[in-house]
Amino acid sequence: MKPKVTMIAWNQNDNYVVTAVNNHLLKVWNSCTGQLLHDLVGHADEVFVLETHPFDSRIMLSAGHDGNIFIWDITKGTKTKHYFNMIEGQGHGAVFDCKFSPDGQHFACTDSHGHLLIFGFGCSRSYEKIPDQMFFHTDYRPLIRDSNNYVLDEQTQQAPHLMPPPFLVDVDGNPHPTKYQRLVPGRENCADEHLIPQLGYVATSDGEVVEQVIGQQTVDQDEQGLEPSVLDGMIRQLQLQQDQRTGADQESASSGPQNGEGTPRRG
Repeated sequence: MKPKVTMIAWNQNDNYVVTAVNNHLLKVWNSCTGQLLHDLVGHADEVFVLETHPFDSRIMLSAGHDGNIFIWDITKGTKTKHYFNMIEGQGHGAVFDCKFSPDGQHFACTDSHGHLLIFGFGCSRSYEKIPDQMFFHTDYRPLIRDSNNYVLDEQTQQAPHLMPPPFLVDVDGNPHPTKYQRLVPGRENCADEHLIPQLGYVATSDGEVVEQVIGQQTVDQDEQGLEPSVLDGMIRQLQLQQDQRTGADQESASSGPQNGEGTPRRG
């Protein structure tokens, strides 16, 4: 097999370069001379995550599709810590991305099963206050393109970034209690009645009809200046176009011919 580099990263002070190769090895190089310093052995599948520590130039994190997460001391070429992302009843989960916190005390990873893994020092009690399953109800909402090729939410006909903050739901689309909805940016100070989503019945791919969050409260849309209904938006758009045409006709009539055949009239 011809070796191929899948990822590359400099350490914090740029003295070392670490490359991930598709033969599952990590190689540490001197960035000034190009000399190979260490081969880091441990991964059993391809690695697409290399993250340097925010202030400790010795530390590098690697994670791959084998579910392994390693903390390396690249100056010595040794493992400092190892984690394996085993999912009960499903085998391991491939790790797709990792990032350190700014203080270097924690790092978070995402895997192929939609999990957010948080590693670090201290107590995990604060993380136990939230549900195990947390999704935005808009995560898998279909999108369409309008006549200008702009992306819109299919249900509301609005640009996704202009929609109200989404609701938190579980894996089946059932909304969480209002105390969790306040964790969503933009809903921190909402009254309880504004934190209750509209529910509807949606057919799944298996033909089963389940109750899910299908829309936002109109009150939230009004508060953020968004169109409360698609029909109202279309009427406003048509009125605006008509006003623009009327203004253009009046302007052309008042300006008169401009090609030298006559003297323009003063409006």
